[in-house]
Amino acid sequence: MGITDLLDQRRPLVIAHRGASGEAPENTMAAFRLAVEQGTDVVELDVHMTSDGYPVVIHDDLLSRTTSGAGLVRQASLAEIRRLDAGAWFGGRFAGERVPTLEEVVAWAKGRVALAIEIKNIPFRYRGIEASVTGVLERCNALGEHEVFSFDHVCARRFKAREPGLLTGVCYRGDVIDHVALAKEANATVLHPMLLDMRPEAIKEAHAAGLLVFPWAADDPEDIRALVALGIDGITTSYPARARAIIGG
Repeated sequence: MGITDLLDQRRPLVIAHRGASGEAPENTMAAFRLAVEQGTDVVELDVHMTSDGYPVVIHDDLLSRTTSGAGLVRQASLAEIRRLDAGAWFGGRFAGERVPTLEEVVAWAKGRVALAIEIKNIPFRYRGIEASVTGVLERCNALGEHEVFSFDHVCARRFKAREPGLLTGVCYRGDVIDHVALAKEANATVLHPMLLDMRPEAIKEAHAAGLLVFPWAADDPEDIRALVALGIDGITTSYPARARAIIGG
């Protein structure tokens, strides 16, 4: 079942930001499993590539904030990254969590949850990342189940050109002049603006153009309620249980 199949006109989708990252170490299997336990509709995650060309799930360019390692993700091999601890920084009970590969997460998600996969292609461009990521989705028979999006809108457009049936989106900050035109230029279907950056009329224009609006990242209950009132399609949050309790469904 794909993300668009999950859409419910009665309420926005709950999208777990890097998993249930408010309560577990972000972008780890622990955070993803907890998000599913808490009833999330979609798990959002971030992808970089290793020096030997493997897509791995981690947010930063640098390893130091969320792992026991140092240096750039792009300069480390998969074997080197897999030896790092990605959970102890968050709390002792998460010690031993590893940086997962994208393939590991996509295989785990099958039949459990949809994924929103953010490609971290700025400031470093990963040559061949479109082929690597779509290759993972193909091997897992999951091309129609998940979304791929990016702050690099040219990269998002390349994904759509490579796999026309893939749901793609653009991530950005600020209330741009024309949100619909932004999506059109990238050949994308999903807008990922920051929190409350879109004007109410812009949300209506996006919906009229057949676009989905998934703002990020709303953790405060008042922000969640404000987004629900605006009629957006999905709420990205680090606390999926909290969002589910507020919006119901």
